[in-house]
Amino acid sequence: MDTQTLKARVAIVEGKRDELLRLLEQPNLGSLRIDVNQALEEMDDLLDEFRRTFPQEAG
Repeated sequence: MDTQTLKARVAIVEGKRDELLRLLEQPNLGSLRIDVNQALEEMDDLLDEFRRTFPQEAG
């Protein structure tokens, strides 16, 4: 996979993060709130790792 493809896929993932944040705001989420929080934490870790690995590509 080339860098441009990877950068495009990471941009898609970043867009999905916003969806998870909106979902987290729902008052009737119940026990799924734990899973959404976990997904956000893991996504943030992956995005941070991408930025450390490809600092010139993150932005």
